[in-house]
Amino acid sequence: MIGYLIQRLLTVAGILVVMSLLVFGITQVMPGSVAHMILGEFATNDQIAALEQTLGLNDPWHVQYWRWASGFLVGDFGQSLTMQRPIAPLILDALGRSAALAGLSFGFVAVIGLWLGILGAVKAGRFTDHALAIGQYFFIAVPEFFWCIVLIMLFATTLGWLPATGYAPMSDGFWRWLSHMVLPVGTLVTGLIAHVSRLTRSAMLEVLQSTYVSAARAKGLPERTVLWRHALPNALLPAITVLAVDVGILFGGIVVVEVVFAYPGLGRMIVYAIENKDLPLMQAGVLIVTAIYTMANLVADLLYAWANPRIRYGRSVA
Repeated sequence: MIGYLIQRLLTVAGILVVMSLLVFGITQVMPGSVAHMILGEFATNDQIAALEQTLGLNDPWHVQYWRWASGFLVGDFGQSLTMQRPIAPLILDALGRSAALAGLSFGFVAVIGLWLGILGAVKAGRFTDHALAIGQYFFIAVPEFFWCIVLIMLFATTLGWLPATGYAPMSDGFWRWLSHMVLPVGTLVTGLIAHVSRLTRSAMLEVLQSTYVSAARAKGLPERTVLWRHALPNALLPAITVLAVDVGILFGGIVVVEVVFAYPGLGRMIVYAIENKDLPLMQAGVLIVTAIYTMANLVADLLYAWANPRIRYGRSVA
């Protein structure tokens, strides 16, 4: 297990290195001067030369890359071109707000999605299962931006129960903070809960039809014991995989949700960096998202061993 963990950590490091090369390489292969792109077509030669000197664009590309990458290793992400502030504090603040949004959403997706999937498998062929299936297909098919509009019109405009946009820190009070989280979280979880519950149902049905579950029932074990001790651990394996994949989908959805709800998180900051051609801020944001996604997949692989002790990584089969 330790050998596998080291191997996966090295893989994560390799992915981050490759991604950093790609993110940095974008600034090198774009047509024209990066400084000219940032300043616009009406910039003077003196302005362009000054910005190139500030960014170190006159150095060889490998010198520029090492300066940028080595800064990341010590937590120095550079300075935002538009805000003239260090990027690291900006990223950490935005990441903290996005983490709160993503954490709440992921918790609801994991708990409710797994529960609905198990319920659909246990009630297979009955009215409950059919009703869940219709809801799952519907929520999977409808895009997130549609739910943004619906929730804002219903709960913010028509009923006036919740704020439509913005963010309130926890220091302003728990309920005020929570009121700003309800609509973004509700938008993010609708499709993902349907996705996870559908896959969990399929995995659970397959496990419930297996021979070892039939043998457990033949021994006279209570149905609850058969379900939770014998069937669920094996049915969780594909669910863990899809939950790890949904982390990437979740962060993709966060970008849309944060823009629509004016939520000051990492996704909105990346969009701001792209719109304002703030390359250092954009590079830092994209690399942070890549790191989060790769670590989520690493955690999913490790959870396989927790869910099913028969799985052993890094050992050859005799």
